[in-house]
Amino acid sequence: MAKKKAFISFDYDYDLEIKNALVAQAENDDSPFEIRDLSIQEAIDSNWKKFARRRIKNCDLMIVLCGKHTDKARGVSAELLIAQEERIPYFLLAGRKNTSVKPTGVYKTDKLYRWTWDNVKILIDGGR
Repeated sequence: MAKKKAFISFDYDYDLEIKNALVAQAENDDSPFEIRDLSIQEAIDSNWKKFARRRIKNCDLMIVLCGKHTDKARGVSAELLIAQEERIPYFLLAGRKNTSVKPTGVYKTDKLYRWTWDNVKILIDGGR
């Protein structure tokens, strides 16, 4: 089975190390996904959003890594909105035990999932 292409959205200012941990997991032999693109560390303007939209549309899904300050991360919220507009499936993954918060713009029905390798595999497969 082909691996799904994932866009990883995360807060560059606070959550780079949890992004690195997810990238490392994606390299496991039994990983059902590959990292295709990552959050863009640039100013949020119309050009940035066009570039992000193109990158997000080229992926099968988006993984939103949630940390302590994700609700204040404007880039994560902008990427999430693009995924919603483009109907790219996404899920929220708690990157920090007991302190992860959802980004601005999530739907009320969006759940924040515990980060375990088994959960990641289920979520990549569409289990929600």
